[in-house]
Amino acid sequence: MDPTYSKNLQITPNDMTSNNLWVNIQMSHEENREMFQQVCKELKSEGWKAAYTRIAVNMCKNNIDNIKGRVLLQVYPNQAYDTEAVLASARAYAAKFKRVGISQDRYCIKIPSTGPALNACPILKKEGIRTLGTALFGLPQAIAASQAECLYISPYFNEVKAHDDLKLWPNVEDPATQHTMSGRTMQILETYNRLYEETAKEAMAAGEHGCHSATISPAVLDELASLQYDGSKQPGEGKPKQAGVYAGYKTPERLMKVSKLDPLSAAKIDGELASTDIDYLANNGVELQKAIEADPVTKQRLDDALTLFTGGLLESKAKIEKAFAEV
Repeated sequence: MDPTYSKNLQITPNDMTSNNLWVNIQMSHEENREMFQQVCKELKSEGWKAAYTRIAVNMCKNNIDNIKGRVLLQVYPNQAYDTEAVLASARAYAAKFKRVGISQDRYCIKIPSTGPALNACPILKKEGIRTLGTALFGLPQAIAASQAECLYISPYFNEVKAHDDLKLWPNVEDPATQHTMSGRTMQILETYNRLYEETAKEAMAAGEHGCHSATISPAVLDELASLQYDGSKQPGEGKPKQAGVYAGYKTPERLMKVSKLDPLSAAKIDGELASTDIDYLANNGVELQKAIEADPVTKQRLDDALTLFTGGLLESKAKIEKAFAEV
């Protein structure tokens, strides 16, 4: 979300992601101070949510010329189990994007991968608002996001707590085959490929798996840029992706066994637990909730992510209400 950083990159990024934590951090940057204060002055009578939404969209506007594709903003994580609240948040972003001249093909709304939240996605798509299923940790959520007609999904390769506690970070030589999340990533890609046919090391590993893009933080981008590439130390390599992202997709030979293993699972892999025949959105996502509850890792990591992002959102709320009191 930092336009100064984006302009100084040696590449042009495809998309600009964000979440409520990054929005909170960025709104405190000195370069946004004047804009922040002006928005709070203008929208004091409309409440903190109106100000938050405009501030977030304005920061996207400031960076959109530095990327090729879409800017992304996330709905309120503390309302991830309320379909109507998710719709209201997404529509509020859409209205503000229209206000600043950002067309619908240049933005995407991040939706937590819960049953109630994903049920908002088909409705939003009919309104021209595309979505991404985020806070996604397993195959049932990925299938649900597909059923919800999300444009993208964002599986988390690491749990959010690992960013602050390195003991939780799998320290493996070959993340593409040895990382604890690799099995689930490959399950998702292979399932999506089947649906299509019918219908830094870790950053490099995502490319080798066949992920179409990767969310990479500024710190990891800087680290990658400083490294001299050594093919002898990279067990496999990513290949340029085709325009039809699943057309001709084939699991690389050395990754054939990865999707058959899931070290994070509480039980043996059972295809019925994540069957594409299950309607994970029906009855407000009751089947998806059952699948999440049956998987302790997904349940805990989803809760952790929503808690983290809610913390960022509430800090932003406090900043805005403090500014209201001063204008």
